[in-house]
Amino acid sequence: MLSSIHPLGERTRGNSWGVTAAYYVFGSMVGGAALGAALGAAGLALGSALKASESVIAGAVIGVLVVAASLDLWHVRLPSLDRQVDETWMTRYRSWVYGGGYGFQLGTGVMTFVKTASVYALWVLVLLGGSIVGGLIVGAWFGLARSSALLTVAGVDDPGALRSYFRRMASLAPAAHLVAVAGPLVAAIVVLLGWVVT
Repeated sequence: MLSSIHPLGERTRGNSWGVTAAYYVFGSMVGGAALGAALGAAGLALGSALKASESVIAGAVIGVLVVAASLDLWHVRLPSLDRQVDETWMTRYRSWVYGGGYGFQLGTGVMTFVKTASVYALWVLVLLGGSIVGGLIVGAWFGLARSSALLTVAGVDDPGALRSYFRRMASLAPAAHLVAVAGPLVAAIVVLLGWVVT
């Protein structure tokens, strides 16, 4: 979406980037919150299928599996929908429709290509949590975090700035991969330490 919804692109379509971006962020939060609440409800319905200690161990195991998948230790492709959002929406609908619609789909993390196992881990943990309100809150925050990348294009208002932006993003790819590996590993360690201490 960063290659399409930026000030330069929105200006050429006669739209306000700020308005489109606001609907995108809102839609992303709604999408994440909806999926989180649904998974929380499903986890609640499962009830006492897992004891608290089993949930903690399952959470830590998921963290380790995410690290292994991020390091591509098994050379297994993540299950994913082979689709991206429909870019023709930008020429067929008003900016609030495609902004909110794209945001909703991307805010769930699973309605388009899934690039990291961390997305699946998050939703499994929400399911294990078994809380509708907790799932809604976690999902909304996930959607907000996922959509916040769009805000990094706020200053892109000419072709040169767009090219420079994408060069800068490409140079940050190794650091992003490191975060994708280290984040779940640290989370798994913290969960296990918290369980051992208590």
